[in-house]
Amino acid sequence: MKRSRQLTLTTLMAAGGVSLAACGGDAPATNWDAAAAADQGPAVDAYSYRTIEACKAANEVPDTACEDAGRIAIADQEKAAPRYDERKTCEEVYGEGQCVPRGQGGGSFWGPLITGFVVGQMLDGGWRGTGMYRDRYGAYHTGYGGRMWTDYSTGRTRIGARGIDPPDVVKQAPPKVQTRASVISRGGFGGRMSARSSGGRSFGG
Repeated sequence: MKRSRQLTLTTLMAAGGVSLAACGGDAPATNWDAAAAADQGPAVDAYSYRTIEACKAANEVPDTACEDAGRIAIADQEKAAPRYDERKTCEEVYGEGQCVPRGQGGGSFWGPLITGFVVGQMLDGGWRGTGMYRDRYGAYHTGYGGRMWTDYSTGRTRIGARGIDPPDVVKQAPPKVQTRASVISRGGFGGRMSARSSGGRSFGG
């Protein structure tokens, strides 16, 4: 798929005001030990897409799951996307030019550009999805702290189930607006559920 097509918004996403960060290709998984994601719940297979159209064209998940995940990604952007008090602080985590003003009036805090959405099949057989964000190291994770990783025993891309579909108490609690001090104390990332990498960086909050 050409770059121009990768960055084309579907009608649903365009209507929701979602901006996709300009980076080509579907999101790669990071090299991450599965044991490090234990606090994110049972691991499930993860599929990431730039648009709903790309999701449907891949024929990896049901079309209805693509549509639902795209819709949820738009909604979650307002209630689950990481928040920072200054653009500079946000860009230290996500890279220069990858943060935009958010909140009422579009200026009460800063957040990263959404890069698409991730979909996973839960243990109950249902599909769940949410928005996906790319940090400056090239890793992809959700607003709930879920991080994609590679299971080298199978070659599959996986994510902790709670990183896509966390408990209601997590969904209902807005993320804290982080300062530079809190970013440093957490190793660079803030979410509402902890997920430590083997390198020591965490998605704590």
